[in-house]
Amino acid sequence: MKLSSKIAAVVTGGASGLGEATARELADQGVRVAIFDMNAERGEAVAKEIGGLFCKVDVSNVESVSVAFAHARQIHGQERICVSCAGIAFAAKTVDRDGNYHQPDLFAKTIGVNLIGTFNVASQAATGMSKADPMNDDGERGVIINTASVAAFEGQIGQVAYAASKGGVAAMTIPMARDLSRSGIRVMAIAPGLFMTPMLAGLPEEVRAALGAQVPFPSRLGDPAEYASLVAHIAQNPMLNGEVIRLDGAIRMAPK
Repeated sequence: MKLSSKIAAVVTGGASGLGEATARELADQGVRVAIFDMNAERGEAVAKEIGGLFCKVDVSNVESVSVAFAHARQIHGQERICVSCAGIAFAAKTVDRDGNYHQPDLFAKTIGVNLIGTFNVASQAATGMSKADPMNDDGERGVIINTASVAAFEGQIGQVAYAASKGGVAAMTIPMARDLSRSGIRVMAIAPGLFMTPMLAGLPEEVRAALGAQVPFPSRLGDPAEYASLVAHIAQNPMLNGEVIRLDGAIRMAPK
């Protein structure tokens, strides 16, 4: 698809990090962007800066997602791009050093936001896209881009819940793409490596430098704008479908 003011997009987690960079990149190319996030203060500020729309959304709640989509479509029309960046990252071992097991509610919450939340958004976006008119001769109606992680493939110590959630995002990419192929909807996932997100930005500079040095090339933390650039390319390249793209500078994560 051609990015322009004729295209509407939804970006979850758009108030910060990878989602914010994506919202800004799409808006810079003329796309009408709706930000779904829990952080209303920051989300509204970003939306105002990019001329977009903010909706406070709990992606793990089906009704919250449904209400937000209805509002965004009323203002911007049917989204043709849906990017899921909303996520949480708890750290806990399967059994800690004191012999306590991993708390099931912590595991369930991580799965609920990262995996079920991504599914909630993707499935509701696909429902709307499938009813829209095709945009080109290929019959394309939209693209869904989900965020996995290199942890899906090389989860580190303490990442059992996070890795499971992101592994699920990666695993549902090809079946969802196959499900939606007859509707002309593409499904992709991006698996970022170490990026300068708010979680890493809070670490001391020497720790960030050490993490960046682990990346073969370029030996630094990724810039969220580089993630956003890939999102824009995926949206514009119709042959990208059903694939998980690692965006990681060739890093392969060690156990810790």
